[in-house]
Amino acid sequence: MTPRPRLTLSTIVLDAPDAHELAAFYQRLLGWEVEREEPDWVKIVPPGGGPGLSFQTEAEYVRPAWPPVPGAQQMMMHLDIEVDDLDSASALALTAGAVLADHQPEDDTRIHFDPAGHPFCLWVRT
Repeated sequence: MTPRPRLTLSTIVLDAPDAHELAAFYQRLLGWEVEREEPDWVKIVPPGGGPGLSFQTEAEYVRPAWPPVPGAQQMMMHLDIEVDDLDSASALALTAGAVLADHQPEDDTRIHFDPAGHPFCLWVRT
């Protein structure tokens, strides 16, 4: 039997029309630092370690539709960010450049869109 190789999630990659613009948004939102930067790629990491977020410029990027719309680009993933104060975290997200989604299906969650249109959820543990 072949031993199982070590697998470590190092980053989650989000495509965007401009990797640097989207990385700057998430730096403002999360307070993370740039670990690696290239012309079409940026990786930010949390101060305490753990998987980072990377952003890749994709010339053919299409913003996802949320809630889903038949025939439109569908959301393939989203980020869930736990917060301790939903109202202040939402205000920070808006100041950083997010847009609040019109559809808000839960009281303990606020859905926003980042500058590239990726939905992300701020949520509080109840």
